[in-house]
Amino acid sequence: MKTQFKLPVFLMIGAASLAFTLPKHDKPIVSKATGWISIFDGKTLKGWHNYNKSGPVKSWEVEDGALVCLGTAKDASGGDIVTDKKYTDFELKWEWKVDKGSNSGVLYHVQEGPKWHGTYETGPEYQIIDDVTFPEHLENWQQAGADYAMHPANDQKVLKPVGEWNQSRIVFKKGHVEHWLNGKKIVEFEAWSDDWNKKRTEGKWKDYPDYGKAKTGEIALQDHGDKAYYKNIFIREL
Repeated sequence: MKTQFKLPVFLMIGAASLAFTLPKHDKPIVSKATGWISIFDGKTLKGWHNYNKSGPVKSWEVEDGALVCLGTAKDASGGDIVTDKKYTDFELKWEWKVDKGSNSGVLYHVQEGPKWHGTYETGPEYQIIDDVTFPEHLENWQQAGADYAMHPANDQKVLKPVGEWNQSRIVFKKGHVEHWLNGKKIVEFEAWSDDWNKKRTEGKWKDYPDYGKAKTGEIALQDHGDKAYYKNIFIREL
């Protein structure tokens, strides 16, 4: 059964200006007025760890205030990083860019443990990729901004050229999900609905029984063997 959900007005009219004009910072920013929290301090990897691993983070470093995937991990999800904290209902916003032909992604509700070997086994993904010069053919559900392998972006999508910063946002509220790209809502769906279950069980995730089922989990940034850049990463719990 679908859940009726309407975004508060402040989410709709204020989103474009709140995230991406904040100053550089040394410590996580917490705004009591808006609830936004920085989850990347611009200088360190504090608050993040490699998926299913402990110790120093590998395959990522900070360059000029950006969290950069070096693309050096050789195994599936070997270089993915996840937040130390878990989130349930949230709004996440960030800036990103990729090198020519690069592939990455932002996942949420990710689960860790010996049962799983990759972030993608449990976490839905906001696709990050170079649509134009990626070396293989991309289906619409593989392109930037899509809910990967589930819901493609609509015709409102405007993607910046390779090397330029894009602004993205995910809203997750009691199963209602929205993907935004450069100020436009490009994906909207209801998690756990009949339509969602049909896509999950008949498509790419049919052999991953835990995909998308968790209602609380970590935010992940994907290392797909390519360079990708992230900055101004903020979240607020809803």
